[in-house]
Amino acid sequence: MGKTYERIDGRLRTFIEAQPMFFTATAPLSEGGTVNLSPKGLTGSFAVLDERTVAYLDFAGSTAETIAHLRENGRITLMWCAFQGPPNIVRVHGHGEPVFRDDARFKELLEHFPHIDPTQHGLRAIIVVTAELVRDSCGYAVPFMSYDADRDLHGRRFAREDDASLSEYFKKKEHIEQSIDGLPGLPLPLPPTTV
Repeated sequence: MGKTYERIDGRLRTFIEAQPMFFTATAPLSEGGTVNLSPKGLTGSFAVLDERTVAYLDFAGSTAETIAHLRENGRITLMWCAFQGPPNIVRVHGHGEPVFRDDARFKELLEHFPHIDPTQHGLRAIIVVTAELVRDSCGYAVPFMSYDADRDLHGRRFAREDDASLSEYFKKKEHIEQSIDGLPGLPLPLPPTTV
């Protein structure tokens, strides 16, 4: 039976910090808009900032749907599943914000991710989520799956890009500056990294 929690602490925090991947879900306000669901991984790219706030690094990808939806309405749900050990699912429902590289808060937020080199992955923004509802559920139907290692393909692909070439790469992609539904996405050109 699922329970509701006021904070991300203790057992919940330990659980979500131990998971090698999680999922994000966002949607535009329009009734016919495209709902987005994305898997997130890469060890060290997620952090619990406090009992009600989490953040993750938003790296180069094929679209910018999460950024576009957050810029429009801020609604987001994060979900972690136990693929090993006791069954469990944790969801954090809340409001998120993309903090871009030219934001005064960016450098301080980046300090929460000391175990990953963001320059290797085309860092676009830091997504900060304030929890409004935290719930867990049984996860009895989630299968066992083993985690072997992070893939190195993302880092190998984007490590060769600098800010200028990364901006050019994004300009050529169809759904980076605008979402599938035409919402403003990632502002381009990317501001220089200060890390």
